[in-house]
Amino acid sequence: MSAQTEPGLGRVGAWVLAFLVLLAVTPVSAAEPEALPSGGRALVKEVISGDTLVLADGRVVKLAGIQAPKMNAGLTRPFRWPVAEEARAALAVLTRGHSVTLHFGGLRQDRHDRVPAQLVRDDGVWLQGAMLDQGLARVYTAADLTALGGRLYGHESAARAARIGIWAHPFYAVRGHDGLGRDFDTFQVVEGRVLAVAITKGQIFLNFGPDWRTDFTIRVPRRGVRAFRQLFGDPALLQGRIVRVRGWVYRHNGPEIELTHPEQMEPPEPLPVSPPVSSSLPGTAAPAPVSP
Repeated sequence: MSAQTEPGLGRVGAWVLAFLVLLAVTPVSAAEPEALPSGGRALVKEVISGDTLVLADGRVVKLAGIQAPKMNAGLTRPFRWPVAEEARAALAVLTRGHSVTLHFGGLRQDRHDRVPAQLVRDDGVWLQGAMLDQGLARVYTAADLTALGGRLYGHESAARAARIGIWAHPFYAVRGHDGLGRDFDTFQVVEGRVLAVAITKGQIFLNFGPDWRTDFTIRVPRRGVRAFRQLFGDPALLQGRIVRVRGWVYRHNGPEIELTHPEQMEPPEPLPVSPPVSSSLPGTAAPAPVSP
């Protein structure tokens, strides 16, 4: 997200809470969150934001796997992300008077001393799924917190297709790979067609333009290559395919997202059965050079 003046919230605000109870508060079939190790049960005491709350036992819990609009983001120029108050209010309504059971899918404490957990309400409502279904959060996994990623994406994609909540606001729009010039140092969902794939010094580079010095690149560091191949197979299969990736956009030559774990990327198009024709043949584009 570019650091911009917060737009008005009127057109996405009033109706969000009106649909709160109607959208996706049906219990999940246990299975997925409850299959994870339990962290006990406690009453919700306070809601800090759309993805963070305080339990009666004093623990501060971050809803693992999702990111709601931030109430106060930025250090040099703090500002509230659009729809942040609506998201906080929605989680407050969802949890008011309820206890929740924590389920752990990886890290047990983050660098802010919060407890990352999947939360299931006492009547079976999965809070992450409910917030995503209402369009008041988006999927936000980490290398040590990937549990239920596929299920979370399913909830998000339905809300995104319906353009509800944050998905009705341009601040959260899915970015094209060629329009990231103002989005450095922000978290974005980016979609585009992979022009070329290269492997250099054990890293995988997915290039989205002919000039790696200026165009968008997804970089898979050495530590993430094995997991990437396990999920996507041969990286060459992604050449020419449209993919959707999310992460922090940094300037490394051009805009770049580092893929620390493969769950950051979705392949909206079916992958081909066989690898594309070698790019060294006449009439085909050569792989774009990559930075060392």
